[in-house]
Amino acid sequence: MTITANSQLSNVFSQNLESITSKTDGSLPTLGAELVYTQDGAGRYLTFYWQYSELLGLSTEKIVDDLNQTQTFVPVDKVTYLERLHRILTNLVPERFQCWFSYQKELLELDLVISPIMPSLGTTATTVLVMGRLVQATLNKKQARVASKTPTQIELALRSQQHQKLVNRITRNIRRTLDLDIIWQQTVDSLGKALRLERCIICPYQPSSRKVQVKAEYRQPELKSMLGSDIDIASEPAFAQALATLEPVMMEVPGNKESGWQKTLVVATCYQDQANGLVALNWQDECYTLTESELELAKEAADQLGTAIAHATLYEELEIARQKAEEASRLKSEFLANVSHEIRTPLNGMIGFLKLILEGMADDPEEQNQFLAEAHHLSIHLLNIINDILDIAKIEAGKMELAYAPVKLDELFSHVEGFMRPQAQMKNLSFRMQMPATSDEIIVQSNYQRLLQVMLNLVNNAIKFTHEGGVTVSADLVLKKANFQDQQFPGMVRVRVADTGIGVSLDKQDKLFQLFSQVDGSRTRQYGGTGLGLVISQKLVEAMGGEVHFYSLGEGLGSTVTFTVPLYQQPVMVSSNDSDSTSGAEC
Repeated sequence: MTITANSQLSNVFSQNLESITSKTDGSLPTLGAELVYTQDGAGRYLTFYWQYSELLGLSTEKIVDDLNQTQTFVPVDKVTYLERLHRILTNLVPERFQCWFSYQKELLELDLVISPIMPSLGTTATTVLVMGRLVQATLNKKQARVASKTPTQIELALRSQQHQKLVNRITRNIRRTLDLDIIWQQTVDSLGKALRLERCIICPYQPSSRKVQVKAEYRQPELKSMLGSDIDIASEPAFAQALATLEPVMMEVPGNKESGWQKTLVVATCYQDQANGLVALNWQDECYTLTESELELAKEAADQLGTAIAHATLYEELEIARQKAEEASRLKSEFLANVSHEIRTPLNGMIGFLKLILEGMADDPEEQNQFLAEAHHLSIHLLNIINDILDIAKIEAGKMELAYAPVKLDELFSHVEGFMRPQAQMKNLSFRMQMPATSDEIIVQSNYQRLLQVMLNLVNNAIKFTHEGGVTVSADLVLKKANFQDQQFPGMVRVRVADTGIGVSLDKQDKLFQLFSQVDGSRTRQYGGTGLGLVISQKLVEAMGGEVHFYSLGEGLGSTVTFTVPLYQQPVMVSSNDSDSTSGAEC
């Protein structure tokens, strides 16, 4: 409902005007204006008189303090009003204009003349005298939005100039840093403070994600923070539209009971026509409508921000890549140092034993044969080290070619036991081999030599790092169909190598399968080896269609390594009542 000052409103107030007396400043009513007040450059009221003050519930006793403290009678477009105030104080030229003011739930359109109060020569003007009259009052904010005043050309030019300065300031700030957190926060702070926003948020966007997270926020103190919260893009039409069109999207959303409707502007930041973020601005200005040029300016600012985000993201990625490269170089240097030590040790041993024989230091043929046997053993050890290095080189170059064929699991276990049981006995460790209970053979699809190499690597590690207790090698069936090399298999065989050895702390387990990475360089020097065994085993098992996993509860608590290989054919299982599941003895 709209009431004009010359009709209904004057009729309502005319009956009571005679009973109203000014209690604020005796000089103001004598000016003859309906509304008279003075303000400083910050918009604070110094004196105030209005004929309708008491009828609107404004107490004349402490009217100035009330207005300044509660902000109950303020211009709707505070930014433009204060800019005009500063311009008048600077130019010392009065201006007349119409302006919307808000008072509680009402909007009042006032016809105002603002004049600077002339200071003494040589001093700066700091106060204005404002005289005005009521043009219309809206008691319904929904109607106020319909009757919103179209800004004048001068106001549009001033707003455009202000916004261009804001964009330039944001651009300068974000070009000074490559830190994404600083870029995001500086942007929302600049927008929020300059435009007097209720809230401003920035959310980085990844095309693969259906949600965005609020990474930076500017908000009024009374509002609840959204920082860190996730927003579902599908549930926010403005977000989805901005990402799809890369154009600014304006919409009105319901606010709280006191504020009514709020305006929201959503702009997608982009780089090379690819969205990489969202900026959402929210304000409470009922009579403030963005023009096409201002929306275009918002898009320009978003493009600048999108470019800055892309550059900062690229810098972060390059920094991470540099750190990884430095770490890889360090690990490779440490690996080469360990490998050179591993190679020199058997070489020096071979040279020493052969030199003893050449110099006739052997007392008899038996001792000479013993020297030759030791040299032969060292040469086999050296060959294994070189084979490991060559294997990892082939794997990394993608030239590891494997021929697959059916492999009998009991035959494989028998060979492993033949190689490894003597080593366990030399350390007084128990050694058990356990096979699933089946009435026929368990056959896997694999490469026999490489599968044997994997098992020997894992069992050898288990024995090497175990000082008491024992090692158990077992297998079980996972009867779930699996596909490998365009073939379907009835399931997988899972082989488990468990020991009671020194274990691995939880924070170091992720290094076990990293190339050139060793859990502890000093441990490697203590126990020997190149540290390539687990990496090679993992690569070989993956090449044969399986997976490798490592488990340990911590140092001193033992460890378990499992790997899987495709089951060639499903065997007939035997119940536990018919057969004992263990196929090996304990020593």
